[in-house]
Amino acid sequence: MSERQYERAAFLVMFLAFAAAPFVIYPAFGMQLLCFALFACAFNLLIGFGGLLSFGHAMFFGMGSYLAAHASAVWGLPIELAILTGAATSLLLGVVSGFIAIRRQGIYFAMITLALAQMVYFFCLRAPFTGGENGIQGVKRGNLLGVLDLGQPLAMYYFVFAVFILAFLLIHRIIHSPFGQVLKAIRENEPRAISLGYDTARYKLQAYVLSATLAGLAGATKAIVFQLASLTDVHWTMSGEVVLMTLLGGMGTIFGPVVGALVIVGLENYLSAFGQWVTVITGAIFVVCVLAFRRGIVGEIAAWWARRGH
Repeated sequence: MSERQYERAAFLVMFLAFAAAPFVIYPAFGMQLLCFALFACAFNLLIGFGGLLSFGHAMFFGMGSYLAAHASAVWGLPIELAILTGAATSLLLGVVSGFIAIRRQGIYFAMITLALAQMVYFFCLRAPFTGGENGIQGVKRGNLLGVLDLGQPLAMYYFVFAVFILAFLLIHRIIHSPFGQVLKAIRENEPRAISLGYDTARYKLQAYVLSATLAGLAGATKAIVFQLASLTDVHWTMSGEVVLMTLLGGMGTIFGPVVGALVIVGLENYLSAFGQWVTVITGAIFVVCVLAFRRGIVGEIAAWWARRGH
């Protein structure tokens, strides 16, 4: 089976699994999975294909969440415009923070993004419109296009499912486009890409802004799903969580972040009875997976499949 056929088969399995999910698990849990899977895919676009490790992606996820919630609860915008408002806010934040951070590399880039994210966190803590520690509550779902009642769990689930699939296909297209190939070249050997005439800073900034926008889309969708935006969405631990999802599933693979999100969110939900021990258990599983699966779950499966083909 060729790589293209493998991707088509894997996409079909993923599509059918998520399409059938609300009949097997709680729709609210399924929507949470989809939102975090999109967040992890957005982050993977930056680290897995651009080679840039950001410790501040929670600022895009959280600001997308806050602005979507505010647009719905206070401004009374319909759900489509509320979500677009959240994504557009993260796009603008990505442009501003990108200009500051993108010319740094390695640990310096990671630390700058973390510092910027902490600034955004304290802004959200103090800004009047965010509600401080109470967050923004009472977010309205309303009707999609004025017709479909999103107060119904199944209708809301399939709306979130559609958002995820469209964003996933967009990321897939970006990765397999000439732009995506240049990103991979920069990740592998930036000096060589520069010698070939590519403006690497511009390509990295574009990848950063795309990743920020999609992370904001995930946060905005989550705010509408749970009818709440809180400080948890913009806290630094959210940045750590998305790093964990991406590395566990398989950095630089198209389906890895989805698998990583399923594992982490699933553990957090089904092991919630253990309280604070969930973090310890998740950390232990992560250590085992890093030692046993250096490429992540999907990366190891892909490597095994390649060896089997030879």
